[in-house]
Formats: sequence, C-alpha cells, structure tokens
Amino acid sequence: MSDLSDAAKRLLIGRPVRSENAGHSLLPKRIALPVFASDALSSVAYAPDEILLTLSMAGLSALVISPWVGLAVALVMITVVASYRQNVRAYPSGGGDYEVATVNLGPTAGVTVASALLVDYVLTVAVSISSGAQYAATAFPALRGHEAAFAVGLVILLTVANLRGVKESGSAFAIPVYLFMFAIGLIAVFGAVRYATGNLPMAESSDLDIVAEPAYSQGLVGLAGFFLILRAFASGCAALTGVEAISNGVPAFRKPKSKNAATTLALLGGISITMILAILFLGRATGIRFADDPATQLLRDGVPVGDTYVQHPVISQLSSAVFEGVPALSVLVAVVTGLILVLAANTAFNGFPVLGSILARDGYLPRQLHTRGDRLAYSNGIVTLAAVAIVLIWAFDAEVTRLIQLYIVGVFVSFTLSQLGMVRHWTRELRTETESGRRSQMLRARVVNSIGFVMTGTVLIVVLLTKFTHGAYIAIIAMIVVFVIMRAIHKHYETVRKELALGVDAEAARALPSRVHAIVLVSHLHRPTMRALAYARASRPSVLEAVTVGVDPDDVADLRTQWDAMDLPVPLRILDSPFREITRPVLTYVRSIRRESPRDLVVVYIPEYVVGHWWEQLLHNQSALRLKGRLLFTPGVVVASVPWQLSSTEGQTGLEDPVRGPVKRGF
Repeated sequence: MSDLSDAAKRLLIGRPVRSENAGHSLLPKRIALPVFASDALSSVAYAPDEILLTLSMAGLSALVISPWVGLAVALVMITVVASYRQNVRAYPSGGGDYEVATVNLGPTAGVTVASALLVDYVLTVAVSISSGAQYAATAFPALRGHEAAFAVGLVILLTVANLRGVKESGSAFAIPVYLFMFAIGLIAVFGAVRYATGNLPMAESSDLDIVAEPAYSQGLVGLAGFFLILRAFASGCAALTGVEAISNGVPAFRKPKSKNAATTLALLGGISITMILAILFLGRATGIRFADDPATQLLRDGVPVGDTYVQHPVISQLSSAVFEGVPALSVLVAVVTGLILVLAANTAFNGFPVLGSILARDGYLPRQLHTRGDRLAYSNGIVTLAAVAIVLIWAFDAEVTRLIQLYIVGVFVSFTLSQLGMVRHWTRELRTETESGRRSQMLRARVVNSIGFVMTGTVLIVVLLTKFTHGAYIAIIAMIVVFVIMRAIHKHYETVRKELALGVDAEAARALPSRVHAIVLVSHLHRPTMRALAYARASRPSVLEAVTVGVDPDDVADLRTQWDAMDLPVPLRILDSPFREITRPVLTYVRSIRRESPRDLVVVYIPEYVVGHWWEQLLHNQSALRLKGRLLFTPGVVVASVPWQLSSTEGQTGLEDPVRGPVKRGF
C-alpha cells in the first residue's frame, strides 16, 4: 500500500528537489507575467460583462456610458500599478501589503490586510474556476447542471500542477495566457480596422431592446442612477484583483527581483487596460446587449425572447461579429478565454501559499504552512487553499453571479491600507534622508502613494455601499473570522513561547532530578517486554521496577510464575484493579510516587508494537495509546515508547529508496 501511494505521488508531483536547487525555480519575466498576472488578465473575460449587466438595469440608453465606466476603471488601474511599483522596490521580501501595513501601521493593520488577502485569494479561485466551468458548459451542453463537480475537478488539477513547483506550473500555463493575449489583441486590431473602414458587423444581440427595471424607469437620472453607475464601476474594478499578487511574489523573480517585479507590474497594467477598453468600446460599436435575466429583460419586436434564448458572453458575441466569416478565430477566442478563466486561479495558488508561509513564520498561522514540500513549493498552503475553495464552489453551486458579489472587497481593503502604509513609510524615510536627489525621488513616490490611497479608499467605500447587501457582507464576515482566528493562533504561540523561555529559571531547568524512578509496564512476558526491561536497565535509574495491572487473576498468576522462573533481576509489582481498568491504577501509582518524592523523575517505559498495515493498528496498542495520552499530562513524568517491529513492517521504512520515501517536514 505504501509503495503504491509513493509511486502515485511521484507520478503526479515528480521527484523531490534538493533545497540547494531553490535558485533554479526562480522565474524570468516571461514566465512571471502569466504566473502572477493571469488573474488580472482574466478579468477581461468577465469585468465587461459585469459592467454591461449592471448598466442594463437602467435600460438600453445606459449602455452608452459603458466605455466611460471602463475609463474610470483604467484610471484606478494606472494609479494602483504605479503605487505597487513603489511597494515592490521598498519591500522586496515578499510580504507585500501585509509587510507594508505591519511595519508602518502596526500588527493589527497587518493582520487585517492578511485576512482580507487570504479571503480574496480563496474567492479568486472560486470565481475564476466557476466562470471557467460556465464557459465550458456553454461549449459542451453535457456539462450543464454539473458545473460545480466540473469546477471541483479543475481545482484538483490546478492543485496537482502547483504541487509540482512554481516554475513547472508557470511554464505549463504560459502558453494559454499568451494565446489569450493574442486572441484579444486580434479582436482589438481587427475590430478597430473594420470600424475605421466602416464595415464592422453588428453583434448577434444588437437588434434587441432592454427593459429597464422599475426603479430605473427614468434611466440614469437621479440618485438611483448615480448609485447604479457607481455599482457598475465597482463591478468593473474586479479587473484590479491580482495586482497585489506580484508584490507578494517578488522572491520568486530572478535577480534583480524588485526591478523585474516592477517591470512585470507595468506590463500587466498596460495589457489589462488596453484589453478591457478595447472590449468595451467595440462592444458599444457592435451594439452588444447583455442582461441579468435575458429571458424577460431582452425584447425582440417588443416581445421577451423567452427561455429558449441563449445569451453568450460579451467576448463571444464580440469575436463572432469581428471575425464574421472566419469561425475558426471565434472558436479560438472561446477556447483560450475558458482556459484563462481557469488559469486565473493560478495567481492565487502562487500568492496564498507565500503569504501563508510568511504569516506562519510570524506566528499567525500554523507552523506547517511555513515548510516547503517535495518540489520546494509551499505544499500545505496549496492544499489548504484548494480545500477551502472547493467548499466555497460547492456551497454556491459554481454560480459566478452569486460569487462575484463577494469579490474585490478584500483586495481593496489591502490596497487602501497598503497605500496608507507606504505614505507613512516615505514620510519616515524623509526625516533622515539628506541627499537632495534621493529626497526628490521619495517625495514623488509619496505623492504617487497618496493618490493611490485616496483612489483605492474611494473605490473601497463605493464597493461597500453598492455591494454590501448583495453579498459583500459575507466576505466581510469571513475576514473578521479569519482575523480572530489568526490573532488567537498568535496568542497561543506567544503563550507557549513565554512558557518555554529559560528566563530567570534557566539554572533550575538545568538542574538534574534527585533520582530517576523507572517503571516498565508489563502485560505479558515476551520479547517486547524483555527489550523494554533491557533499555530501562541500560539507563541505570535509581529505582527500577516492573508493573502490571491485575485484571485477570489467572493471567497474573501465570505472569508471576514465569517471572520467578526466569529469575529476572527486576522486582514485579502487581497493581490491584477491582473494576478491570488499566489506565487508572497506573496513573494512581505514578502520582503516588510523585507525591512521595516531588524531585524524582518518573520514567514509564511502554512496549509498543510497530505494525505495517493501518488495519493492524486497530488491533494493537490501544491501551498503550490511552495510557500514554494520560501520562503526558502528568508533571515530572517521562513516557518512553519501546518499539517492537512486527514482520509486517518489513520494507515499510522508506529508507530503502531515499527518493521514494524520505522522512521530512512539510507535505
């Protein structure tokens, strides 16, 4: 069984990588861009849909302003990218927003940012994978109704790919990401040329009308219209998610790390802005109609289109119009768009484990998240992210419309606090900097981060106002829960650290006990018992005795007879047990020794069977496990397990093949 599991693990994940080869896993910019930017780039596939969907609530006339909403999103993107270029230069260690907030605003702000980012990473996986599953169901009708199960399968595939290592997964995912850029670039170029020459076809939905909801019967005028525009803007700002992943992933870049990360940020911003604006402007030019409930909101000749109408995503409608007469290009766009939506989750699979490792190092998450696995990836963090995302996908049935409402709240919390932290960082640095050139550079950086703080803070307020009742409150509750858990974990680790510190009692801790009282637990006189007696005698304790519990009088009599016949040089003590218990009499006896001689150390030797199969464990060692668990809570008592390997353990150590079965920490 062990051999089979090891072989399967090696097949899926690959052979272990030595720690000294960590440098070979660093990423060049051409691989880092698809690894860290796939989330932000993938938003091109759904951010325009969300903008048009929100504006359609006010009727057909509201769609006219969609490009201007896109320009507002682009302005925020430019500001955030410029701000984060300052972040990666000032804090290249990989802590990202968490480190910036912790250093400049304090631990509470840092944990707030960390909780927001952790929740947002999980939502990134859930939203991206669910969206990819919806695209797949559109292309393959057999998947309809099974989107959640299909999405779970995609998460598992991504998990396995990332467990193989960052560089390996990045290389595998680079081609689909670059194909997506190429496909959207073709749409932009072909569409612009056909628009300029006056032969741009109209979209398949251009002949439809949109019924406005009663609250927006007057269009976008008034307070309701203003809030609808803000809500569309907030939905479009989903395009900014993923920008922070680069600041968290600076250590994964090749040297010079900060410069390469800043360059990748600039590339990400430029490509994302170009693509989303191209889609929105061409969408308006081709007359695309997109509604939340197309069956009732979309009208043809004044009659609702009904349930038989299939509403294709914005990119699908746009590619069909732009590439009219060339269906192969439309198919290419559909395929690579579905792929990029799935691969967008890869950004979270790179960001979450790194952030989790840093938080574990600082004592806010379990220590296991700080260790690397076979392939030098943070395997425990990868598996944790996948497990939580799967639960979320299943709970929301992979419905993007429901999940998207939880989205982007966390990332703008981190954006805002990070930019405020950078403003304080430059203010502190300016107090001690005297060189004029450097001061000018710092002043410019502070201005950039100040604008970023105002801009992201404004967007955060807009998001909270427009999305709170639509599901954002769930994300906020999740952040609060994660915050409380991380503070509780940190408090536990701090308490343990203080309890274990030497302090003024260092000399007392080094003092030896006055005597060592050794007890060997005996159930039968066999080879494991003889080994335990030999080990106990080899330690040369002050007092050594064998102890058995008298549950069955006949068994006790037989044991006494064998003991005397072998003339063992160790006294045998029999503890009475009128209620046929084993644990309680031993605990009572051990505690009586501690009461009589508090300075004595009591060492209890317990013979244990080592079995080779899981089902054998159920048949052995149950009494030993219960007793050991109780003795561990008794002060002044040391429990020594003396193993005896049964024949079924032969070949189970994993030491025969150091590659197949290493003993290590981590996954």
